[in-house]
Amino acid sequence: MSKILFATSEAHPLIKTGGLADVSGSLPAALKSLNHAVRLILPAYPQAKEKAGPLKRITTIRLPGSQEEIKILEGRLPGSRVFVWLVDYPPAFDRPGNPYLDANGHDWPDNAERFAFFCRIVSEIAMGRAGLDWRPEIVHCNDWQTGLVPALLSLEPERPATVFTIHNLAYQGMFPAEVFFRLGLPPQLWHFEGLEFHNHLSFIKGGLAYADKLTTVSPTYAREIQTAEFGYGLDGLLRHRAADLRGILNGIDLDEWNPASDPHIVRHYDARRFSAKRDNKRALQADFSLPESNDLLLGSVGRLVEQKGVDLVLDIIEALAELPVQLALLGSGEARFEAALQDAAARFPHKISIKLGYSEHLAHRVEAGADAFLMPSRFEPCGLNQLYSLRYGTPPIVHAVGGLADTVVDATPEAIRRKTATGFCFYYASGNALLRTIHHALEIYAQTPKWRAIARTAMAQVFDWKSSARQYVALYREALQR
Repeated sequence: MSKILFATSEAHPLIKTGGLADVSGSLPAALKSLNHAVRLILPAYPQAKEKAGPLKRITTIRLPGSQEEIKILEGRLPGSRVFVWLVDYPPAFDRPGNPYLDANGHDWPDNAERFAFFCRIVSEIAMGRAGLDWRPEIVHCNDWQTGLVPALLSLEPERPATVFTIHNLAYQGMFPAEVFFRLGLPPQLWHFEGLEFHNHLSFIKGGLAYADKLTTVSPTYAREIQTAEFGYGLDGLLRHRAADLRGILNGIDLDEWNPASDPHIVRHYDARRFSAKRDNKRALQADFSLPESNDLLLGSVGRLVEQKGVDLVLDIIEALAELPVQLALLGSGEARFEAALQDAAARFPHKISIKLGYSEHLAHRVEAGADAFLMPSRFEPCGLNQLYSLRYGTPPIVHAVGGLADTVVDATPEAIRRKTATGFCFYYASGNALLRTIHHALEIYAQTPKWRAIARTAMAQVFDWKSSARQYVALYREALQR
């Protein structure tokens, strides 16, 4: 049994902005189920304090320069036996809404200070200097907000082993050089092989350069980030550390995402009762004010940003409206994409409908009600929606990158014949490639037995957290040996 301190800036259901929260809310519980001693640590945002209660103070810490003492509050991750430790320091974390952005959608101007502070607290606890009768053997850090932890611990004798997971390399925690000195970080970390990156402070580089082991959330993404196209300038460092870099696919909660028992959908179904899916399609058409139709209903849930390939959908919107296709889209993001999609929905009200924002309830209904799931991401470290879609017998239409390439088997004639096809893939990020793939999906959709065979094969795929957790445990052992 290992003692693992799992450090993150968000965890579902305490607080969530994206896939990092899903991993941080599921992997610690899976590790706990394998009999490891896990402590999940994150900032004490108001939402987290509300949902992790009842809370008790287990220690206080004072850092040089802090305005007041820092309380460590202990609660539980809802629905699990995992202890949650919340770093309660109101000047940094007592802010409503998004943990990184203000009410106008701009980065909090003191984000560097806030997360450097969090990293220092994690490091103090990791080194046993917080007055707790518990010290980890492994510190597992996630994304740039925790990137300074492996760097700080690298300077400590008899430190725990460190693992750093990249959930999305596009977000790096970059700040001007003067911020490094303003934060009072150890000067020996400021060099081109350390935290300095083109005369900027890079939080994520702290994890990439100093952690004992690196992971990312799919095997294909682990290869992609070692190339100039996907490496955001860090591909050289990642190639240098290739022997320590592992791609481990995310899992999903098989109880929460289960069409046979999902409380959000109008009729339960499974691979044997697949025809019941039709009732969910009618319900989804009603949810999105689309007319009842036997057209191929495409569902989409996600952020409306360029990474997700929204521009590719907009490139073909006129052609899409002429096909026997409907599109039900749930999401929010860049104003230009929101406006363009709303305009398309106004021009083609019987074909396209968009609901801005996010609703867990509606997200489940999209997965159950859509015939196919549209996910044309330009890059996708792992992706979760395609995994939900497979589970719900809703074949995904994806750009074969990152985790999408690792989890969706293209419906080629050979794959259909061998009964391994689970979805539809295109291999070049263009509107034309996406449109051709939708045409291919329509051809198969018109052949009901073939379509249902693909959907049933999709439903037979298993991407659970326990198998992912076992791979992390093996990696922890390697890090401890080092």
